[in-house]
Amino acid sequence: MSAMAAPGSGTGSGGASRPLLGNLAVLAVLALLAGALLTLHGGAWWPAAPQPSRWWLCALVVVAYAGTSAVFLWPRRASLPDTAIAGEPPLLVVWASQTGFASALAERSAAVLRDCGGNVLLLPLDQVDAGRLADTRRALFIASTTGEGDPPDHALHFLHETMRQSPALPRLQYALLALGDREYAHFCAFGRQLDEWLRGRGAQPLFDRVEVDNADEAALRHWQYELGRIADSADLADWSPPAYESWRLAARELLNPGSQGAPVHDLALEPATGTLPTWQAGDIAEIGPRNPPARVQALLDRLGLDGGARLSATGGEETLAALLARSQLPEDIQALPGLAPDALAAQLRPLPHREYSIASIPEEGRLRLLVREMPRADGSPGLGSGWLCRYAPLGGTIDLRLRGNPGFQPPPAERPLILVGNGTGIAGLRAHLRARIRAGARRNWLLFGERNADRDFFYRGELMEWRAQGWLERLDLAFSRDEGDGAYVQDRLHAAADILRDWVDAGACVLVCGNASGMAPGVDAAMAQALGEERRDALRIEGRYRRDVY
Repeated sequence: MSAMAAPGSGTGSGGASRPLLGNLAVLAVLALLAGALLTLHGGAWWPAAPQPSRWWLCALVVVAYAGTSAVFLWPRRASLPDTAIAGEPPLLVVWASQTGFASALAERSAAVLRDCGGNVLLLPLDQVDAGRLADTRRALFIASTTGEGDPPDHALHFLHETMRQSPALPRLQYALLALGDREYAHFCAFGRQLDEWLRGRGAQPLFDRVEVDNADEAALRHWQYELGRIADSADLADWSPPAYESWRLAARELLNPGSQGAPVHDLALEPATGTLPTWQAGDIAEIGPRNPPARVQALLDRLGLDGGARLSATGGEETLAALLARSQLPEDIQALPGLAPDALAAQLRPLPHREYSIASIPEEGRLRLLVREMPRADGSPGLGSGWLCRYAPLGGTIDLRLRGNPGFQPPPAERPLILVGNGTGIAGLRAHLRARIRAGARRNWLLFGERNADRDFFYRGELMEWRAQGWLERLDLAFSRDEGDGAYVQDRLHAAADILRDWVDAGACVLVCGNASGMAPGVDAAMAQALGEERRDALRIEGRYRRDVY
C-alpha cells in the first residue's frame, strides 16, 4: 500500500512552500559549493582547469549535487501510489469540505479501504480534473453542501471549470456520500448536482447516493456498510454501533426448497417488549448478528475459559459467552491463553450490523424480512444470513434497529406506481404494495424476476390474489432458468416500452429493488432506451425514479 496524500496537500501555504523551500535549499548548497571550488583553481582562476590532484574533489561535488537533488525530488515521487507509478490507477477518494467534516469522513473511508489492502489516493476536489477522472476506474466522493445549496469554497474551481466540460467517463465506477442539513431548502444540493453530472458523463454508480442529514449516524453506518462491500470485507466494525432494541424471532419459513439458488427464508419478528413501532414501506432493518454458538464454544475450550463468567464491565449483567457471540472473534489466539475474562473482553470489537429491506408494514402486526443465505468464501454461512436463517432459535432474541430510508419512501397514492425487482428485492416491493392496498391505490404494475417459477416465485399466493382482486393492474414475470423463458426482468421492461411510456406520461413513479450489479443497470438501460436518457434523468431528479439496490 502506497502512502496517501494528506488532505489539502499541494494547496495552501504548507503545500505551496515545500517546493519553494526545496529550491532555495538547493541554490544555497550550490552557492557554497561554488565558493569552495574557487580554491581548486590556480593562477588565472577563470580559464584555468583544476589541478590534476583535485579531480577526485570534483567528482565528490558532482555526487553531492546529485544526492541533494534526489533528497528533494524523492518525497514527491514517493507520495504517489505504487499502482499510479506502475500505470494502474488507484481507487480515488475525493472530498469537498467547508468545515472539515467531509474531509474527516474521506480520511476515515480511505483508511478503511487501505486497511483492507486497497490502493487509495486521497485528494480534495480542487485537485481533481477531467483528465484524472477519465484515468480513474473507481472513485468515492464525499461532498458537503454549505449555505443555501452552495458547494464548499475550494470546490468552486471544479464546479466552474471541470463540470462545465463534458468528458466521457464510461469506465468510471463511483459512489457518493452527500452531506447536508434538512433545515435548509436545498438539502445536499451540491452532492446531488455532482451525482447527476457524473451520471450524465456515463459514470456508473456502485450504489445509489447516500445522503446524510446533519451527521446522522444511521446514514453513515449505511455508507460504511457499502464500503465493506467495495473492500470485499464483511467484518468491518461499525464506526458507531446501532442502538439496538430487542425483538423476538416469531416465525421462520424456507420458501424455495430445491432451488438452484441459495435458500431463502421468510422471517417474522415482534418486539420483545412493548408495542410495535412504526415504520414506512421502503425502510431498513439493521440487524445485530451473532457468531454460531459452536464457534464461540470452540474458542472458549481452546482458551480454557468459562463462558458463564460474568463480566465486571457490564456490572455482571452479561456473560463472556454472550459477549463473544456478538463480537469479532480473535483469529490469532497465541497471546490470549491465560487472560482473565475481563481482560479478554477489553480486546473485543462488536460485530458489524447487517441491513435488510423490510417486507411488511406496521398494520400487519409483525416485521417481516426475506433473507437469502449468503455463503462466505470458504462455504460457511454468512454472518448476518447465517445467524437469521440457521442459528437464531425460534422465540429467541434478535438485536434490531429500524432505519428510515428517505430515498425509497412511498410516492403519493394518487400516482401510478411501477415496481421492478428481482430475487429478495421483492421484500421491499411487497411492503410498498401492502401500503398501496391500504391506501386504496390500484394503479400498480409489478415486474419481478427469479430463477424458476415453481421454486423461486416468492409471495406467489399473495401476488396472484392481489392480481385477481385488481390491486395489481399488471404483473410481468421473468424466470431466467425456466425452459422457454430465459428472460430477465429488464427484458420484460424493454418489451413493454410503450406501456412504460404511457404510465410515465400519466405521472407514474418507478421503484427498483434488488441486485445492484446485474438487474439494476439493466433496468436503468431499459428505462433510458424507452424514455430517453434526458427524461430518465429528469425522473430521478423529480424523485419519480427511486432505487434500493444492493
